[in-house]
Amino acid sequence: MSDDGELWRRAREGEPECFGVLFDRHAEAVRAFCARRTGSLDAADDLVSIVFLEAWRRRGQVELVDGNALPWLYGIARLTVLHRRRTALRHRRALDRLPPAPPTPDHADDVAGRLDDEQHLARLRAAFARLRPSDRDVLVLCVWQGLSYAEAAVALGVPVGTVRSRLSRARARLGAETDAAAPPDPVRFRAPREEMP
Repeated sequence: MSDDGELWRRAREGEPECFGVLFDRHAEAVRAFCARRTGSLDAADDLVSIVFLEAWRRRGQVELVDGNALPWLYGIARLTVLHRRRTALRHRRALDRLPPAPPTPDHADDVAGRLDDEQHLARLRAAFARLRPSDRDVLVLCVWQGLSYAEAAVALGVPVGTVRSRLSRARARLGAETDAAAPPDPVRFRAPREEMP
């Protein structure tokens, strides 16, 4: 199999099937990143298309890490998610200007019967949401997406040291908010892949 750099070169030179190979190789990882950042598989499916369209538009600017375009694609995905979030915020503000909806009945009794796991997941989501966006990005890239520090640095456009400090800060804040209420999550403590010396 050709590495990503070779496939990008061939795609730019008129072999569109090479871009298809790149899509097949990286679409699921980009979809997972988008799903984790948006909380929606449907939104992630839409965003994958946008990410790869943008990647093709910017194909002359591809930045590879050891022949791998995935960190660069994560960078495009991160900006695409941010753009989607800003669009949703503008939409929400427009809706807020409409007259309020009539009150709905309280469903607290229905919610009270849910499992403890569901409550723990809610606390974890809330703690994750309280993290700075930059800390959330590095946590998703390094812990869930499995990028090394160097790969995450390319995706985020920051130095490797910044990635390390953001990840440390994110883990500490997430741990402080969730440890008191639930057993430790082993995934949270998994270190990113280290680069070969």
